[in-house]
Amino acid sequence: MLNEIKKDAQTRMAKSVEAFRHDLVKIRTGRASTAIVDHLKVNYYGSDMPLAQVATVAVTDARTLTITPWEKQIVGAVEKAILASDLGLTPNTAGTTIRLNLPALTEERRKELTKLVHSESENAKVAIRNIRRDANQQIKELLKEKKVTEDESGRMEAEIQKVTDSAIKDVDEVVKAKEQELMAV
Repeated sequence: MLNEIKKDAQTRMAKSVEAFRHDLVKIRTGRASTAIVDHLKVNYYGSDMPLAQVATVAVTDARTLTITPWEKQIVGAVEKAILASDLGLTPNTAGTTIRLNLPALTEERRKELTKLVHSESENAKVAIRNIRRDANQQIKELLKEKKVTEDESGRMEAEIQKVTDSAIKDVDEVVKAKEQELMAV
């Protein structure tokens, strides 16, 4: 029973770290990546579809993305989705091909993005600590119901803390890697 609580906490913490990693992909670094436009939705015949389901997205060079819609009619819808997004990029259209040029990041913008990364990391750490709190609460309930001893309870809480420390260390490593990526010119 205690091992199940620990495994559940480990799994949920790993998912939190992975979700944090996925969120950081959206923060652009100056290098082109198809992940920058993954979250865009395009109005396609009355329903919102992910961009990847209506167009091919490719990295042309270090600072250019090329989007090629599968149907000529939706080029305008893709442009609208890009303009309406939080990317701050202007699409250049030539026929059925849309190019997104990623400008070089200024020093000031790099620092802003670093602050954003740190704020996102705090959110991930809070989520991890909440998982720890939930696991410890479950252990205390088992202790209250006399299904485990005081020693087992203390030992398991210590193990949960080790798992928590490990997950927070993973978040810090992800932050450090993203910072280096952002500050690289």
